Amino acid sequence: MSQRSDLRNIAIVAHVDHGKTTLVDAMLKQAGAFREGSTVNNRVMDSMDLEREKGITILAKNTAVHYADPDDGSEMTINIIDTPGHADFGGEVERGLTMVDGVVLLVDASEGPLPQTRFVLRKALAAKLPIVLVINKVDRPDSRLKEVVDETYELFLDLDANEEQIDFPIIYACALDGIASLTEPENGQVPTDSDNLKPLFDTLIETIPAPEYTEGAPLQAHVTNLDASPFLGRLALCRIREGRIRKGQNVAWIQRDGTTQTVKISELLMTDGLERKSAEAASQGDIIAVAGIPEIMIGETLADPENPQALPLITVDQPAVSMTIGTNTSPLVGRSKKSKVTARLVKDRLDKEIIGNVSIRILPTERPDAWEVQGRGELALAILVEQMRREGFELTVGKPQVVTREIDGTLHEPVERLTVDVPEEHMGAVTQLLGSRKGRNEQLVNHGTGWVRMEWLIPARGLIGFRTEFLTVTRGTGIAHHVFEDYEPWAGQLRLRQSGSLIADRTGVATAYAMFNLQERGSMFVEPGTEVYEGMIIGENSRPDDMDVNICKEKKLTNMRSATADELERLVPPRRLSLEQALEFCRSDECVEITPDAVRMRKTVLPARDRNKKRGD
Repeated sequence: MSQRSDLRNIAIVAHVDHGKTTLVDAMLKQAGAFREGSTVNNRVMDSMDLEREKGITILAKNTAVHYADPDDGSEMTINIIDTPGHADFGGEVERGLTMVDGVVLLVDASEGPLPQTRFVLRKALAAKLPIVLVINKVDRPDSRLKEVVDETYELFLDLDANEEQIDFPIIYACALDGIASLTEPENGQVPTDSDNLKPLFDTLIETIPAPEYTEGAPLQAHVTNLDASPFLGRLALCRIREGRIRKGQNVAWIQRDGTTQTVKISELLMTDGLERKSAEAASQGDIIAVAGIPEIMIGETLADPENPQALPLITVDQPAVSMTIGTNTSPLVGRSKKSKVTARLVKDRLDKEIIGNVSIRILPTERPDAWEVQGRGELALAILVEQMRREGFELTVGKPQVVTREIDGTLHEPVERLTVDVPEEHMGAVTQLLGSRKGRNEQLVNHGTGWVRMEWLIPARGLIGFRTEFLTVTRGTGIAHHVFEDYEPWAGQLRLRQSGSLIADRTGVATAYAMFNLQERGSMFVEPGTEVYEGMIIGENSRPDDMDVNICKEKKLTNMRSATADELERLVPPRRLSLEQALEFCRSDECVEITPDAVRMRKTVLPARDRNKKRGD
């Protein structure tokens, strides 16, 4: 096998918020990817609005840096894939790993390996990729470097890493300051023997193997992602495994069903920094984008027309959570300007999502205007719904449900590994909360700092609506992360929400007079002047039962004077639920109405008479 010594392809993987995108920022700056004097935003790889708002990476993206070694002047092109850290976007991680020859594993110097660290590392080890460990945020005052390194070694052993994989180099870094060192600093201190990322660049070049290829082999390029350009149409992002490709060349397009078609490469693009630039040709190991094939899909192969050889299709883990997405059927449908409300538009948008997202599945339901959407987790599905809302769609979204399987004749459900970090005084309340959701405590570690780390195995449906209650019992101080573990036999019935709903019994406008008398019954979700309809959920009942209430009741005018006639009506401010919180709050007979202007909760069956009849049946 021959090698391209001037090229390295790496992926950066880590748990959420351990600093992947910040490290890529620093690598781009020190490699000279930005023009001198230009204004550069933080986390430049997080280009989506939702990524910036939520502070997480959702889509895997690639960039290229041209690193010139200051000692000998040699130049190296390093393609970097910035992957999501959240397990709900695991499909993006798996696609990113198919494009690279090695992995940078980032671990927080205080938090250490967490569930999603385990998830991304498991995928990297399964792909037999070499690992470079980077301990980030070494300047944190609560950093514990020796313990974190030991925990990482234990994680490698737990995941059955071989001898070569466990013999990894360790870099100590402060990505925010752009500093890396091979020498372990004192806890809470920035490395003093380096003021840049040169130790990291050197270690990557030495540890990550150069792309290998067979001399004279025919073209093979694997389609690992899709993008779109307003000028060029659909772009296929490919890793060239063998051979060379040129702009204007005719290639064989091997589709998922095995059929082959000859197509022409109308444009060839390669990444330089954050920009895609036109190129005449590319060779083995390069990561490219090609235009001219409007129907191409992820996992397909571009090959030599005279000797077409397909590469393996990309497979990802099975979905674990589903929800029903349909057209908006509430009385307030179509009130938003230029909203998209028809079933055809919704179905076209969902079909478009399947093209670029291999983790999503769309299944038909009994209704022609609703579809079951399956994904890796609640967050992935909520992100899809939020994107559609911002694009102007009006939707009705059902409560998230788990995707069950039948194994050996027994019903099985997905189980998650949950890690929680809480102050010691809240340990009892969290244990009680997770115990009521069928959780099993696997491990308890007291760091001696007043905080406790607990690991639980819990049914995935036990985590639906968990985060809100968890933050309540820990008074906002707790930290929780989870990742898919396995399928286990059905754990029995769970009662996740102890409270009922306050439901509007008529169409009208909410009044302060009615709300003043109702706020003793529970907390409100709407404010005076909000338009409501029969069956709309306007608050949370403090008791377990649902209650139909008249929130439109007006104060009767009278000419009789009384001592309390002008008494000030003091209203408690309403609870504003986000889209994720609204989905968590819903019961099985409730759903969320989503429009570009509002998020409302409602009963699936709106008229009270029909609901009572259904309950009686």
